[in-house]
Amino acid sequence: MGLVQGVTELFPVSSLGHGVLVPALLGWHNLVSSQSQAQSFFLVFLVGLHVGTALGLIVFYRRTWADLLAGLARQVSRARTEGLAPLWQLNRPDVDPGYRLLALVALGSVPVCVAGLLLDKVLRELFAKPLAAAIFLTVNGVILLVGEGLRRSHGRHVRARTLESMSPTGALAIGSSQILALFAGISRSGVTMVSGLLGELDHEGAANFAFLLATPVILVAGLYKLPSLMGSLGDGVRLPTLVGALCAMVSAYAAVRFLTRWFTTKTLRPFGIYCLLAGVSCIIRFA
Repeated sequence: MGLVQGVTELFPVSSLGHGVLVPALLGWHNLVSSQSQAQSFFLVFLVGLHVGTALGLIVFYRRTWADLLAGLARQVSRARTEGLAPLWQLNRPDVDPGYRLLALVALGSVPVCVAGLLLDKVLRELFAKPLAAAIFLTVNGVILLVGEGLRRSHGRHVRARTLESMSPTGALAIGSSQILALFAGISRSGVTMVSGLLGELDHEGAANFAFLLATPVILVAGLYKLPSLMGSLGDGVRLPTLVGALCAMVSAYAAVRFLTRWFTTKTLRPFGIYCLLAGVSCIIRFA
């Protein structure tokens, strides 16, 4: 499950959907039934896997995050000594590029954090079931393929933007699309990449921004719920969670390394086709 989590969180095929479907397909019925409960030991286990995934992303993007944090330090220092623009004014020419990208990532992370606090429990109890996950996985495939089609037809006439030229409104729109990933079967990286492509980023830029956006969201959500692992829900699953988290960290690192190269020349289409085939097959299986 750790290996599956690390790969499917970053591949645009929904880790939450696979977290529902894989145990169901393998006959792990105690895990399947526990996912939609208000208090779930399996949810605690999955939270640990998410923390491992976030650590894998941090290791891969360690130099990028160091540059972004250095940009924040430079911007604060210059704002104090030179009287530069307030930190929330991102479109002025005197804004440090590293700080600006960090601020866009933070801005894009706000909507899903708020929505997650308000809706995560409700949506999990309603939709963390195999048939629902299969339906949403199919929908995810449609989103990927339609997004690619729209980008291809529109992109012929538009020059792709870079992350450096992205507007705060664009970052907020891309970040808001992550809310869809609260439904098991909808991929966080998939919908953010499609939003980025429709916002005129190229595939490489959309992928990098999606992975940067995912890091704080996954890490904060995991750390917020991780104390449950130390309580009664963690009894019997602490060692499996540690092993799974380490596996998720390794597989997430390998996945993001592969995908950052993949999206320099290739598209979302293979992942969309996979989601359609897997989703329809699982609908037939669990209907």
